[in-house]
Amino acid sequence: MKPSLRLIATLSLCLLGPSQAMAGDDWPPSPWGADDEIGAANRLSPERAKTAAELITTGKTYSLGVVLDRQTPAFAPRSLSVTVVQPNQIDTSGNGPTKSTYNDDIFHGWLGVGSQIDGLGHVGVDHIYYNGFQARDFAKIDGLTKLGIEKVPPIVTRGVLLDMSRHFNSKPVAAGTAYSREAILAAAQAQDVEIREGDVVLFYSGWLELLDSGDETDTLRYIQGEPGLGKSGAEFLAEVGVIAVGADTWGVEAVPFPEGTGVFEIHQIMLAKNGIYLLENMNTRELIADGVSEFMFVLGQPKLRGAVQMIINPVAIR
Repeated sequence: MKPSLRLIATLSLCLLGPSQAMAGDDWPPSPWGADDEIGAANRLSPERAKTAAELITTGKTYSLGVVLDRQTPAFAPRSLSVTVVQPNQIDTSGNGPTKSTYNDDIFHGWLGVGSQIDGLGHVGVDHIYYNGFQARDFAKIDGLTKLGIEKVPPIVTRGVLLDMSRHFNSKPVAAGTAYSREAILAAAQAQDVEIREGDVVLFYSGWLELLDSGDETDTLRYIQGEPGLGKSGAEFLAEVGVIAVGADTWGVEAVPFPEGTGVFEIHQIMLAKNGIYLLENMNTRELIADGVSEFMFVLGQPKLRGAVQMIINPVAIR
């Protein structure tokens, strides 16, 4: 992403108003105990994995991750790049009698670019995070000592995909459109699918496809706003008891933030208050094209100790 785009993205978000979420004595305790660090992932079970496997009818697999490179737009100031090197081979014909050569790569960048999972240590309320953990106690410069991404177990469960483009009769859905409780229930009913405890719920809006053209105007539009989860929708999914919520957008929630919703307050509701993971930039267009509403969802993220978030490529199987 070019520096000008990053600057505009930063300014557009800074002008959207203060958070209305409150921290303090009303902090909700984790139902899994004072030491819990994995939140809604506690709802995972062998039984849920087996039930999800029963959804497989064709065996077709779908990659939900996007391809990344240095041009991938991201929330400012994030970026990444890869450098390919051939260590100790510049002036040689290779190693040993077989002249063995190899390429290695060096990653430079942020772990919150492209398709990613937001861990429970990512967003808090006035420096208080999931389960009431205080940032000063666990957010160290060399990695989180609690809530690190390595704590998240493999997520294997039922996945549900809701076509919000179809619900709103718009592709893409307009930036700032909030998915309310009523909109989510209506979309689910139209697809004859039920959202259940232990699910991973994904939303399709067509927003990610703005990047297909490669046009800078579309890239600006993509990063400056997005449709997404609203407050009543977030509260509804938390009540149901889902494990994770994802979307084909860079931030899952509606931006510009709707009236009455604070800066990234949906992140606060899901991550900090309820321990529900967020999955950003989920590429669900092939699932939509095939008319898939429910499937087996599989995610095993890299277990980098102390990381806040992680680049991922989940798999849907139908």
